[in-house]
Amino acid sequence: MKAAVIYKSKSGYTKNYAQWISETLGAELLQGTEVKIENLNEYNTLIFGGGLYASGINGIKAIKKSINRYPTKNIIVFVTGASPGREEEIDSVFKRNFTEQEQGAIKFFYYRGGFDYSKCSAIDKVLMKMLEVILKNKKELSPDERGMLNAYKTPMDFTKKENTNELIDYVMSL
Repeated sequence: MKAAVIYKSKSGYTKNYAQWISETLGAELLQGTEVKIENLNEYNTLIFGGGLYASGINGIKAIKKSINRYPTKNIIVFVTGASPGREEEIDSVFKRNFTEQEQGAIKFFYYRGGFDYSKCSAIDKVLMKMLEVILKNKKELSPDERGMLNAYKTPMDFTKKENTNELIDYVMSL
């Protein structure tokens, strides 16, 4: 098996997972902005990683191009987000980002990443400030919403190498 792990990471959480997966599998690690999809012919397994931003996946265009360009390759997608990753949320993200045909062509994984407001880009900070205002104006907050508000002051990091075990086992079974 010749595999490549292609990732896009804004704050480092997706990069951590991509590095762990690459090291464990002996796969080539490629930063998404430096990759041309047409240059991935030599790999039979493509593993894409991207962060979730308002339920959109960072790097989704490259993933979709790869699904269409390489229909016979093993394509795996992992996404990272700040939420705990409840099954219904993950299913919603999967269905919102991929057509039924694309869903059938990939294996999908979700990993809890983290949130560090200081690492956000200027645009992301504006968006996150808007969310903060909305949350602060709510009468009742869910535990996840309270946790998100706390994270503005205290960064949170839920990344763990062992979270990648299911993906690693899946790839090893191919």
